[in-house]
Order: sequence, then C-alpha cells, then structure tokens
Amino acid sequence: MSGYEGVMKRIFFLISLVFFLSPPVAFGEEIIGTYGSWEAFTTKENKKLVCYMGSEPKKAVGKYKKRGKTFVLVTHRPAEKSTNVISVQAGYTYKKGSKVEVTIGKATFKLFVSDGYAFTYDAVDDNKVVQAMVRGVLMTISGISERNTLTKDTYFLNGFSAAYKAISKACKI
Repeated sequence: MSGYEGVMKRIFFLISLVFFLSPPVAFGEEIIGTYGSWEAFTTKENKKLVCYMGSEPKKAVGKYKKRGKTFVLVTHRPAEKSTNVISVQAGYTYKKGSKVEVTIGKATFKLFVSDGYAFTYDAVDDNKVVQAMVRGVLMTISGISERNTLTKDTYFLNGFSAAYKAISKACKI
C-alpha cells in the first residue's frame, strides 16, 4: 500500500465515524447545510479545520443479504493542503485486488479498494472526479464484495455543486 493509500484509509475511517456514526454535536462537528442529495459539514481534527460533504445512494442493486452503511465523501483539509479527496464506503468488504468503477455521464474512473473503502489513486484523479460530479446528474459506483457479489449504487448529484461551494467557502479553498 502506498503512502497516499494508507493516509486515505486512515482519514476516511476517522471521517466516516464522525459523519455517519455520531450525532452532529459529537467531535465538534457542525452541519453547514443540506443541498439536494448532499449534506455539508465542518469538524476539527487535532484542532485543524476539516470540511466535507457526503451522500448516500438513492438506489442500490445487488444480490446481498446484509449490507452496512454506504456513502461517498468529498473532503478538504486546508491545513494539509489536501482538497477534493474522494472516498467511498461500500457497506461490505471489497474483494481483495478488485477495482471500483465510478461512472458519471460518459466519464469512468477506477478506484483502488481497501477493505470496505475505495479511493482514487491520487489528487489528480480526485480533481477529475469532482469536476465530473459538478457537471453530472447521476453517478453510479460498481464494486465486488469478497463474496463475489456485484453491487451498483446510484447517487443523485443534485445539490452537489452547492454543497461543494459551501465546504470550499468554509475551508477557504
């Protein structure tokens, strides 16, 4: 696992705990607002501002019996000069060595997997995905579980641009 991949895994795990497992008052998290299908937040990590937005799929397809929380996050960490970090929580453990496919309009992106998470390979890819999300209407994310179950989640991108502007303004990006 490269340094970037390890950092992304650690960061995503911490944010996912704050975002979906805790009430808004925990960890100093504050909601900026809800924008269509997206919610925007700020929080502090080691006294440093973090701004992020997330959404859950509006449609989930797959022959699974049990699946945990599924969502996508876009995160800014201005103190680390880190912006537009894309991360996906599958709600299951991905098949080792598999890739996750993100499709927005005619654009397709491949993400690497780490247990139940998927990330872009680098900041260049993060920026490309965010730009496609700004212009897009729907986003589908396809992955394969460790039990070889194919899933296809559909996210609405309505409100994405407004939520993105809100987190960028909050983090002065």
